[in-house]
Amino acid sequence: MAVVIALDAGTTGVRAFAVDESGTPVGYRYREFTQHFPRPGWVEHDALEIWSAIVGTTAELISVLRQPVAAIGITDQRETIVAWDRRTGKPRHRAIVWQDRRTAARCDELAAAGRLPLVRSTTGLVLDPYFSGSKIEWLLTEGGVEADDDLALGTIDSWLLWNLTGGEVHATEPSNASRTMLFDIRSLGWSPELCDLFGVPEGALPEVRPSSGRFGVTHESSGLPPGIPISGIAGDQQAALFGQACFEPGATKNTYGTGSFVLMNVGTECPEPVDGLLTTVAWTIGDRTDYAFEGAIFSTGSAIQWLRDGLGLIRESAEIGPLAASVEHTDDVFFVPAFTGLGSPWWDPYARGTLLGVTRGTTRAHIARAVVESMVLQTRDVVDAMVAGSGHNVADLRADGGASVMGLLLQLQADQLQVPVRRPVVQETTALGAAYLAGLAEGIWSSTDDITANWALDAEFTPASPRGPVDRHHDRWLQAVAHSRGWAATSGG
Repeated sequence: MAVVIALDAGTTGVRAFAVDESGTPVGYRYREFTQHFPRPGWVEHDALEIWSAIVGTTAELISVLRQPVAAIGITDQRETIVAWDRRTGKPRHRAIVWQDRRTAARCDELAAAGRLPLVRSTTGLVLDPYFSGSKIEWLLTEGGVEADDDLALGTIDSWLLWNLTGGEVHATEPSNASRTMLFDIRSLGWSPELCDLFGVPEGALPEVRPSSGRFGVTHESSGLPPGIPISGIAGDQQAALFGQACFEPGATKNTYGTGSFVLMNVGTECPEPVDGLLTTVAWTIGDRTDYAFEGAIFSTGSAIQWLRDGLGLIRESAEIGPLAASVEHTDDVFFVPAFTGLGSPWWDPYARGTLLGVTRGTTRAHIARAVVESMVLQTRDVVDAMVAGSGHNVADLRADGGASVMGLLLQLQADQLQVPVRRPVVQETTALGAAYLAGLAEGIWSSTDDITANWALDAEFTPASPRGPVDRHHDRWLQAVAHSRGWAATSGG
C-alpha cells in the first residue's frame, strides 16, 4: 500500500506527515524554525532555514516508512512572501511573514486614495498588510530587492516547489494566489491592474496551475529521493476545508487555534463581496473551481494563553475546560478578547479587550467560562454572516484545531449554532487536505467521494439548549462587543 506525504509549512515549524489510502496517519516528523523580529510589528523568516527543515523532516520520515511514497502534497502559511534569484536559487531578502504590519500605513494610503473597491471586487480581500501585495511592493522599494529578469516571487508553496524540483518549476495554485492581493479570483489569473498598482513585475510571479495535478517531481539535488511526484498544493485553511471533506455548498469548518479560521464552501460561482468576510478560492481541480467565504477570528486560543501567562488563573491550558465546566453559567460575565482588535465580521482594529459583568461573586471559573464562551460566540458571529451572505444554511460545523479537544466548547458551539458540531478522528486536517489533493492527482483516490468515505467521526455534539435562551445570551454578547468597539472613542484613543 502506497502512502502520500504532506509537507505542512506552518508559521513556527514544518511537519512532514504521511497517510495511507484509508487516510490514516502512518508517521510524521516536526521541526521548528527561527522567528525574526527586526522591529516592532515586523516578522520575518529565513526561507533557507524553512527549506532545510522541510528536507530534514521529510528525509527522516521517508527513511522509516515501509511503504513507497506515491506523491507529495504541500500546504503552507499563506500570504508570507519570498523573493529569490532564479540563477543562484538564493533568497534576496528574508521572507516577510503574514503577521507583519510594516505596510499598514501604505494600505491606509491606498484606501484613502479610493483603491479599496478595486481590491475588494478583484481579489475578494480587504486592503490590509496581512496580504502579500504591499509586502512585495516594500521589498522592491525599501527592501532593496531589484526587479530584474532573475527575480522570482512567490508564497512559501512556490519556494518549496522550486527547490523540490531543482529550480525547474516556478508555480503556485489558486488558493495561495488568491491571498496575494494580486490575483483576479474570477478570471483566475494575475491582475495587470493590481500588479501595476503595487509595482510588481508579473513575469516574476509563479505560473498558476490547478490545486490538484502534477506540478513536477523531486530532483536529485533536493536531498530527497528523486522522481516523487509533487501533485497537490493548497493554503493551510483551504487545505483544512478539503481535509474535512467540505465539498458541498454550505459545508463549513472551524479551526480553533491561537485564532480561529471559519471557512464555508460557497460553490463554483464566485459570490459578491460580503461585509466582514473575505472571499477566497478554496481549490481548483481540473476545470472546476470552488470558492469559500472566510472569517478570521484573531483571538481564541490566545485568550486561554492570556489566562495562563498573563493572569495566572490556570497553570496549564488543559485546565480551562474542567474549570469552565465547574460552573453552569458565567453569571452574566462576558469577555471580548480584542487584544489586537476584532477580526471577522467586525474588522475593527481599534476594539480592545473587555471584561464585563464582574461582581464580588465572580470567580476564576466564571472568567474561564466567559473566555470559552467568547470563542463560541465569535464563531457564531462569523457563521451568521456567512449564512446571510451566501444563502446556504449550515447543516453541521466540522471542528479541528487544538481547542477542539474541549467538549464544553463544542457543546456550547452546537447550542449557539443550533446545528451538530462534529470532530473528526484525524485532527491534522491541514496536512490531510494537502495529501488528498496530491493523491487525487495520482489516482490514490479516484474522487472526492473516496475522501468523504475516509472522513471518520470522533465525537458529535448536538444542540441541547432551545433557541430562545441561546439567542438572548448572544444578544448580551453583542452588547459586550459594542462596549469593546466603543472603548477607543470614549477614551480618546
